[in-house]
Amino acid sequence: MSHTGYYSYDPTNYHGPLHMYAVFVSQKLFGHNIIALRIPAVLASLVAIWLMLRFGRFVGRNTARWAALAMAVSPACVFYARYSIHESELLAFLLLSAWGVLELWKNGSRAGLFALIGGMAGMILTKETYFIHIGCLALAIPALLCWQQISPSRPTAPLAPRQWTMVDAASAVALAVFAIIFFYSGTFLHWAGVKGLYETYEAWFKTGVAGNGHAKEQYELAALMKQQWPSLSLPEGVQSTLNHINLYWPALMWRYEWPALIGVIASIRLLWPAPARLRYLAIYGAGAMVAYSLIPYKTPWLILVLLWPFFFTFGAVVEEFSRWLVVPALASCCVGASLMLSVWLNFVHYADNTQPYVYVQTFPEIRRLTDPVFALARQNRANYQLNGQLMLDSYYPLPWMLGEFPNVAYYKDGNWPNPLDGDFIAAEKSKVPRIEAHLAEPYYRRDFRLRDAQEDCVAWFKVSTFHDLLEGEPIVGPTKKTK
Repeated sequence: MSHTGYYSYDPTNYHGPLHMYAVFVSQKLFGHNIIALRIPAVLASLVAIWLMLRFGRFVGRNTARWAALAMAVSPACVFYARYSIHESELLAFLLLSAWGVLELWKNGSRAGLFALIGGMAGMILTKETYFIHIGCLALAIPALLCWQQISPSRPTAPLAPRQWTMVDAASAVALAVFAIIFFYSGTFLHWAGVKGLYETYEAWFKTGVAGNGHAKEQYELAALMKQQWPSLSLPEGVQSTLNHINLYWPALMWRYEWPALIGVIASIRLLWPAPARLRYLAIYGAGAMVAYSLIPYKTPWLILVLLWPFFFTFGAVVEEFSRWLVVPALASCCVGASLMLSVWLNFVHYADNTQPYVYVQTFPEIRRLTDPVFALARQNRANYQLNGQLMLDSYYPLPWMLGEFPNVAYYKDGNWPNPLDGDFIAAEKSKVPRIEAHLAEPYYRRDFRLRDAQEDCVAWFKVSTFHDLLEGEPIVGPTKKTK
């Protein structure tokens, strides 16, 4: 982006361009470091909590406070707020869109119109799954109207008179279209990127339907029943039906998100007469969860955009029964337990791959490769010119971590350098015999792990370059004599 002036949108990446520009600006302002990389997601997450409080005008101030508190300490919301990830921004724009719907419903204001259209534009700029959320927000309206014929809402909350003009609508749409074209076209420098708005779905539907290694079949109801009762035999039709009932999201809630799980259960209460706007949020939340359950492709950070409606139903049931002091007390204990889980996950087990939220995570052991390289660079800026030769099947996040080292080369599919003489080298353990047979001179050797589901790795450091830092480490190569 620094060289071309724009981000070349890749429709097979399934994520809109906005996050890339936000990270680019953050790194230009604050430098090439992990804090700058995380700032956009952190800010979006803080905005999301603020927006949760703004729903107080629709669902009640105390209900919104309970909901915002539950989000603030949620293990998922804290854990993924520290990722450099699109989901935090998608959540913020989704909340803005939902706020716009309810504001138009209650007050018919210009603010509601601009919030709805701006939120939808933000979702389009953030991730391809925007169509699921826009569809669920829209379908929740007729679903609510139909249910109100069976069980009327109390209060009914009639639609407010329109306070905006067609000029306002045209202005909001024009601004949204401008923003979408501006970013997808690479700030008008890469017009081919605009086609990505629809090209992304050709690849996404293939990945989403196939699961692409993220299908979570073990959470299908039929598989869970087989685990519990191994001798159980199900008719083919029943088996096929149960295979479509995937309990991955409820399972994650059961493990980490207790306020949201209570909110899911509390939504049953809304089948009987209840506030219309709260019912709308619950219907939307149920629809979104069903949609994400039916899509085979599942990664745990997607839960960020599924939790928030149930934080509101959690807050609503606490508020409804708050006259019994035991209910707020139990709710406080539940939120406190969520806080403890959040701290335990985020600051103790953040790289423990037995935790479902820790997914394709970089292990801290990557520092066994990077720390010596960074240490030399800190000693002398000329060492940013070190030559690196990395022969890994999967590199990330090394290209970002080593982004200030221009002479690091990445090799794949057997296309290896000749000679093997980098200042530092890295590869999977299965490649060790071939690499060590062709090393040009002595190297220190260190084992490390990059991430789960990837083979253990080895790093080599040229003795002549790193002898002051790594003296005493095992040496391999044509000779074990040091200079």
